[in-house]
Amino acid sequence: MSEERRGFFRRLTDGLAKTRNNIVAGMDAIFSGFSDIDDDFYDEIEEILVMGDIGINATTSIISNLKQKVREQHIRRPQECKELLINSIKEQMQVGETAYEFEHRTSVVLVIGVNGVGKTTSVGKLAGKLKDQGRRVILAAADTFRAAAGEQLTEWANRAGVEIIGGAEGADPAAVVYDAVSAAKARKADVLLIDTAGRLHNKKNLMEELRKINRIIEREYPDAYRETLVVLDGTTGQNALEQARQFGEVADLTGIILTKLDGTAKGGIAVAVQSELNIPVKYIGVGEHIDDLQKFDADTFVNALFLTGAGE
Repeated sequence: MSEERRGFFRRLTDGLAKTRNNIVAGMDAIFSGFSDIDDDFYDEIEEILVMGDIGINATTSIISNLKQKVREQHIRRPQECKELLINSIKEQMQVGETAYEFEHRTSVVLVIGVNGVGKTTSVGKLAGKLKDQGRRVILAAADTFRAAAGEQLTEWANRAGVEIIGGAEGADPAAVVYDAVSAAKARKADVLLIDTAGRLHNKKNLMEELRKINRIIEREYPDAYRETLVVLDGTTGQNALEQARQFGEVADLTGIILTKLDGTAKGGIAVAVQSELNIPVKYIGVGEHIDDLQKFDADTFVNALFLTGAGE
């Protein structure tokens, strides 16, 4: 594990401490408190997972997977179930290698999400990561609705050392995207990252805006690989799930960026979102620095949650 990944693992482990206290402490009590593996044992585990924001769908899958393994391996003692449970959670959360296809192709990445979830910050951090991988990145500041968004993104663009195309406050976001697409083609950019306004309470306007943006990209940049990431705030638990559902109604989501996992008691939402919506969590954020956004790795996440294999 690289130094950067090791540092991130430590921050993730620290950040998930509250979630761990919610889930793992209760689990340990069950594993040591039960002498038999029976329905009550499974019910108790189920309750802890649901209370830990892991969600009904994911929990049901994890429990049925666990029961199957217990049967197949003829396990009798509750303590022996712990590793099986951890592996079942990991299986629920695996992200395939193809999830990051856009990094290796000429692509347009649309980033959506309500204001306040860390969307603009995530766009800036993602730009920095791609730049570090040797990709040529252009940012489009298409959130012209929020006064500070353009300035904030410009600051991130400078920090990441990438170009930015913006518009005046109140400008038509689709016009900004048009200019950005022209710039991306002219400068042979590898990735065009578009920050958009997030106004879920006015879904009709948002739908119309995204439709216009998508039309421009399809018309002007038909060969570009498309990615649409929704940014969710990990501290909001089930509310984040509802936001993702609503954005899924207005956009063809291909992945999730889960932010603010440092210090939340609701880190289990990472499992729930992936299972309930069938959309992979592709990046997670645990802080304010440019390297505090990392690719999601199920093993690393679950190890940090259960404090197993720490720092490997």
